[in-house]
Amino acid sequence: MELLSVNLGRPKAVDYTDQPQGLTGIDKRPVDGPVRVAAPGPKGSGASGLAGDAVCDLRHHGGDDQAVYALAREDLDDWEGELGRTLANGAFGENLTTRGLDVSGALIGERWRIGPDVVLEVTCGRIPCRTFQAHLGERAWVRRFTRKGAPGAYLRVIEPGEIRAGDPVRIVYRPDHDVTVAVQFRAETTERELLPRVLVAGAALHPEALAEARAYVAKYGGGQGA
Repeated sequence: MELLSVNLGRPKAVDYTDQPQGLTGIDKRPVDGPVRVAAPGPKGSGASGLAGDAVCDLRHHGGDDQAVYALAREDLDDWEGELGRTLANGAFGENLTTRGLDVSGALIGERWRIGPDVVLEVTCGRIPCRTFQAHLGERAWVRRFTRKGAPGAYLRVIEPGEIRAGDPVRIVYRPDHDVTVAVQFRAETTERELLPRVLVAGAALHPEALAEARAYVAKYGGGQGA
């Protein structure tokens, strides 16, 4: 398992975002050399966990619990076949493009060591938005991406440090439950009846996703754990 590329985005003015300044950082490109990774602070005040990476819409992106976004190169390759076009590393706005790692199959709370220093923890799947759709230029993309159910993973920074392309990735901790990123994503999107199940992931789950699951259980019942 390895880190194929580290991808950073700079603020870009576009006409397809509702962000007040009309800027987005979704257009991420691979960079050479080491990149510093650290917890950026609470959502709304903090931005990306990667130095030099722009997060323009702090209402929905950035912050400690979604400091880094990772996607498997294998998923990009699969989409290339379906879309009939080339997708470079970073094409989906991911910070980390990996190889040999089942990102959407990772457990909520699973921890990865990247290179010698950095440890990241999986928190939730990526929910697609209209900015993502417009950036990619594919009709009905939000629906199509959601139906696919391979969203990639947001991660929080447990141990900071530097990473670079070519670093090995090792799974150093796997929690004792079966809630994967893909399961959590389906629970939040197409299969709401799965929301009680994700509660077993506890505090490792992104706080907003955890609150949503708890609210569902409070209304409909069926809670498990947490």
